[in-house]
Amino acid sequence: MNILRRNNVTTTGTPDGRTVLLAHGFGCDQNMWRLTVPALAADHRVALFDYVGAGRSDLTAFDPQRYSTLEGYADDVVEVCTALDLHDAVFVGHSVSAMIGVLAARKAPERIGALVMVAPSPCYLNDGDYRGGFDRADIEELLASLESNYLGWSSAMAPVIMGNPERPELGEELTTSFCATDPAMARVFARTTFLSDSRDDLASVKVPTLILEATEDVIAPRAVGAYTHAAIEGSKLVTLDATGHCPHLSAPAATNRAITEFLADLG
Repeated sequence: MNILRRNNVTTTGTPDGRTVLLAHGFGCDQNMWRLTVPALAADHRVALFDYVGAGRSDLTAFDPQRYSTLEGYADDVVEVCTALDLHDAVFVGHSVSAMIGVLAARKAPERIGALVMVAPSPCYLNDGDYRGGFDRADIEELLASLESNYLGWSSAMAPVIMGNPERPELGEELTTSFCATDPAMARVFARTTFLSDSRDDLASVKVPTLILEATEDVIAPRAVGAYTHAAIEGSKLVTLDATGHCPHLSAPAATNRAITEFLADLG
């Protein structure tokens, strides 16, 4: 299979610069990075892709069993990195992609040399002293609603996830993105995402890591950012002047500044 076609891989920016690989979150595609790409392209090679089932990926490659765990998505990331012959790339992952990046870096440490986690969560479920933001009943209700009426769920949930109600165009964009995703494939990715628990994987991170959180985020509250920061030795945590779960769309200037400063520090 042609990996680049399967994942609709595109590249831009400076060909001889260090590669930054941008990975979108659930219900999104690579277009969600359009406000970030210009800030990186002057000094870096920028690579983007769509997970199978999203955007302009090859939908015939979708395998419910492979994508029933984050490991399947991480395998795809490693295959994309190999197809592009990446070495020491910077993986920027939004939401669930942050944890996919953790797994991919462990699988192929020669390919990924640094991580940027945008609104990450290693586990969405509350568990004892760990506060992921959702009780088990909340997640089951969310998944049941999504599976019974995906378009209705998308219209209701996307604006909540985006936040920034005073800027309804942001919620509308995320709703459109969610609704453009094949419902059957979205159901698999949603269950994989919201029932995942990657907390034990955080200790495996041995590369420079930047964690970006918003001041208010219903999906990844600040307690989760603090937990992730504490679990990854040497990581840097930045609280952006932003609200909602998609700061690269709602507060691109602050998000881009944090990422470019981190890249500059890497040298």
